[in-house]
Amino acid sequence: MSDQEQQKTGLNQFEQKTMNKRQSSDAVNSEPHPQSFEQAVGGAKGWRQMLPFIGPAFIAAVAYIDPGNYATNIQAGSQFGYLLLWVVVISNLMAILIQMLSAKIGIATSHNLPEIIRDRWPRKVSIFYWLQGEIMIMATDLAEFIGAALGFHLVFGLPMIPSAILTAICALLILMFQIRGFRPLEMVIALMVFIVVIAFSFEILFALPEFKPFVQGFVPQFQGTESVLLAAGILGATVMPHAIYMHSGLTCRRVIGRNSEERKKIFRFELIDILIAMIIAGVINAIMLAVAGSTFYGKEVIDDLTVAFHGFSTYIAPIAGILFGVGLLSAGLSSSSVGTLAGDIMMQGFIHKRIPVLLRRVCSMLPPLILIISGANATKALVMSQVVLSFGIALAIIPLIVFTSNKKLMGKLVNHKLTTVTAWCIAAVVICLNVFLLYQTFFG
Repeated sequence: MSDQEQQKTGLNQFEQKTMNKRQSSDAVNSEPHPQSFEQAVGGAKGWRQMLPFIGPAFIAAVAYIDPGNYATNIQAGSQFGYLLLWVVVISNLMAILIQMLSAKIGIATSHNLPEIIRDRWPRKVSIFYWLQGEIMIMATDLAEFIGAALGFHLVFGLPMIPSAILTAICALLILMFQIRGFRPLEMVIALMVFIVVIAFSFEILFALPEFKPFVQGFVPQFQGTESVLLAAGILGATVMPHAIYMHSGLTCRRVIGRNSEERKKIFRFELIDILIAMIIAGVINAIMLAVAGSTFYGKEVIDDLTVAFHGFSTYIAPIAGILFGVGLLSAGLSSSSVGTLAGDIMMQGFIHKRIPVLLRRVCSMLPPLILIISGANATKALVMSQVVLSFGIALAIIPLIVFTSNKKLMGKLVNHKLTTVTAWCIAAVVICLNVFLLYQTFFG
């Protein structure tokens, strides 16, 4: 059937099946009612056509500025100055490609990645993916929740237990926006990202880096084995498995393309969304590292976020420490909310079931609450959560590349050969680095 024939008959059979499935299973599906391309764009012209497609990438990008990134960037800057800025750039480019593939598979198939795995692979595999996915979400929420609680602790001087309770209350309030739909949640997440941008924009003004060493930081180089290990840590922690599953879920039924041309237009708009959101995330990470390099390099190596907070207050000004804490708080709360959304999408996709989002949110908050009440070290807990997440990297990336390279599944949005080769190279690098980091963590 030609594209013109598809245009005349409306949604093709694959998409009609998706629409029928959506209408008959509202009880187990968290996605919004789909719109056609015409409904989404309406009579808008020029750049206004892009507005309905802005949002999903900002939710996914939050995974790249979470408290785990804070810890890695601060340590890299304090220990090696601006030396590893180029690693941040490369890791951001890798993340852009991975998130592009995730968004594309949702647009091309009108299904999210977990649904495709459930439909095309054996049921036992799907159940295994769901179980490991729930473990990934718990590890993710552990890092984000502790980061937000640490933010309250640092900014307001509250003990960690009241900070944790306050974090739980804020997380439930943000959940109210999620229950009302994706667009309100996207607006809240975008606001929180904006807060992080503002906080670190002022930080870099207070700790203005030297121009020449800063520029040299974008030239690939190392200084001994320690810098190689830390670069591996930055690259290895780049791709978050839950962000891969989630992004496909945010684009799969947001706007339905009735033919290949409409789907290509939708993807072009989503690609702009991805570039804007991921570039912002990359700039935030680069600023974090640069501020740490300007403030701490040659004075002390910082591997604890609490020490970093007090260091900014001491070496720059009290307001610099407050800004750091506000950024950490905003990043922790936003990324924690994103983890809950990802868990909902993954469970619905892998086993076609859901639990109430409020119950999921409460269950995901219990482990970090227990850990904080027990008095465990928050930064060490963040590190261990990243170790757990390392196990889920390959399980997310491999099916993503396999399916986006399948012409029968993807149609005209199938990966170009160069894209596929590049994606496999990135997957190999990320997986090897994570295996290396796991070895170093336990045996190094």
